[in-house]
Formats: sequence, C-alpha cells, structure tokens
Amino acid sequence: MKKLLLLAPLLVLLNYTLYGQNTKPKEIIKTELGSILDSLLVKGAILIYDVKNKTYYSNDFSWSKTGFIPASTFKIPNSIIALETGVVQSDSAVFKWEGEKRRFKKWEEDLTFKKAFQVSCVSCYQEIARKVGMKRMQSYLKKLNYKGMVFDTLTIDNFWLEGKSRISPMQQIDFLERFYFSKLPISKRTVTIMKDVMQIEKTERYTLSGKSGWGMRNDINNGWLVGYLETKNAVYFFATNVEKQETNMDEFPIIRLHSTKEAFRKLQLLD
Repeated sequence: MKKLLLLAPLLVLLNYTLYGQNTKPKEIIKTELGSILDSLLVKGAILIYDVKNKTYYSNDFSWSKTGFIPASTFKIPNSIIALETGVVQSDSAVFKWEGEKRRFKKWEEDLTFKKAFQVSCVSCYQEIARKVGMKRMQSYLKKLNYKGMVFDTLTIDNFWLEGKSRISPMQQIDFLERFYFSKLPISKRTVTIMKDVMQIEKTERYTLSGKSGWGMRNDINNGWLVGYLETKNAVYFFATNVEKQETNMDEFPIIRLHSTKEAFRKLQLLD
C-alpha cells in the first residue's frame, strides 16, 4: 500500500509530462503580418513558429497549410542527401564551370558547394540530383520524412522546379525544426556543415539562416523564404510564401527578406 502511495505522484507527473509533450501547438492569427504583404503588393502568408511557447503565428493558416512547388528551398534536403551519400564531400567541393552560358552571370564560374547553395546555382544542384539518382533520392527523402516530392528517372533533375511536387509552409517548418534540433537520421558533420552553409545574415543580436526559392503557380511568380532566426534566448522557425504577377530579380528577393524580418519586428521577436 505504501509503495502504491509513493507511485501515485510519479504517475501523475508522468501523465502531465506526456500530456505537455503532446499538446498541440497554438495557432494565432496576426493580421498585421497580412498588412506587411499588402504594403508590398503581394499575396501570401508569413508563418512563424515560436518553439518555446509552442505557438504558430500567421496572417493566413489556410495558405500556410497549402502545398506549393518547393523550388530552390529543396536545395536544403538536396544538400543534406549530397553530403550523406558522399556525392559532395564537403562545403569546399568545387563545381567546375565549363564555359557554357547560364541564366545568371554569378553562376558562370567555378563554385564551391557552399557558394553554389548561396547563389542558388540550379545547374549545380541538377548535377547533384543526377549523381544521387532516383532510387537513392527516394530512399533518403523517405528516411528524412520529406514528403510530397513526385519524380522518376526522367524528372530527377527538375522535379522541385516544375511538376507535381508540393510542400506547404507548415511542412517546411516541421522539416527545419527536425533538422535544427538534430532529429533527422543524419550525421553531426552534415548538420554542422549545413548550418554554416545556410547562414544568410549574422549580427550581434541575431543570426538568420535559411533558403529562398522561386517558382511559378498558374503563371504567377511564387516565392519562398524558409529558415530560422536565432537570438540570444530563443530560436524561431519561419516559412514565407508570397505571390506576385510581375516582378524581377532585384525586387522579389528583397520583398521576401523584408517581409519576413518585418514580421519578426511586428511580433516583437526582433528589435
């Protein structure tokens, strides 16, 4: 009887712990995030996840749960798979430029793996995908629980740019959170390399890391910026997805970055 009495508080504590771990994150609408997008003349959603408080913030949760072509945000899992398979040995591995004309001048040079990621060199990552191959790509995406990719041997080098592959902002954050907290079945070395490669901006107050992407949906420009923001006391995950009918290479990247950072300021998560 005495043992049972001693066990009772432990069972209560266990139930409370399990309940707390399984509590579904809150979803809070923030109309001010929509106002940011309106001011930039774009449609879409900004989704931010506060890990510490298990809370999602967005102007549009319907949009945040809708799948879109991943475009160059797929360079994150593609890079992980490249490192894990040995297709790419390190962040200093070099992609040689053979002198062919490429879409952007910044791609027309020898690029290290790190630089290829940061300038979003499509042809470099198409080379990676072909070397990984269809079977290994399927196997690793399943292992990483990165769902929604549709491809075969004919589309192995462009399925993230066109076709039926889809990922939602919510799924982007789920994957990034698992990556950041080392919950993916990959080596610590790969995590370390990727966290360095993904860094976009570092200041005394915060570090911003992630990847942009640019695709088309119904002949409208669809743009991504996904990643995480680290401050001294917390880490926040984000997935911004916006659409604009007419835009250009100078304007669209600025819109995605500005709207994301402004959202953090509006939520008072960033000074």
